[in-house]
Amino acid sequence: QVQLVESGGGLVQPGGSLRLSCAASGSTAGIYAMGWYRQAPGKQRELVASITSGDSTNYADPVKGRFTITRDSAKNTVYLQMNSLKPEDTSIYYCKLVAPRGSYWGQGTQVTVSS
Repeated sequence: QVQLVESGGGLVQPGGSLRLSCAASGSTAGIYAMGWYRQAPGKQRELVASITSGDSTNYADPVKGRFTITRDSAKNTVYLQMNSLKPEDTSIYYCKLVAPRGSYWGQGTQVTVSS
């Protein structure tokens, strides 16, 4: 079993920054990739950014140039640095881990961008 613990969400003004963290524990051997998704009320969950075990990254078009995903393999932790935040970034952000045994989700952390 894998446990994912997210942190770093909160309320920020437009143009501000936040850094999300997701720490994985448990059966984390052979992680393929980790990523961040978000889901706003009434909308489908969507990919924000992902990073593979080989450090290949992928970003959704709306966040390119503003968000950066990184990982610390020694800590089994993935980070999402979010800069130049916009009101439309408001959502619940979920961490996802893909491993040989399957895919796992965190509980989500709320990000609200508002003045």
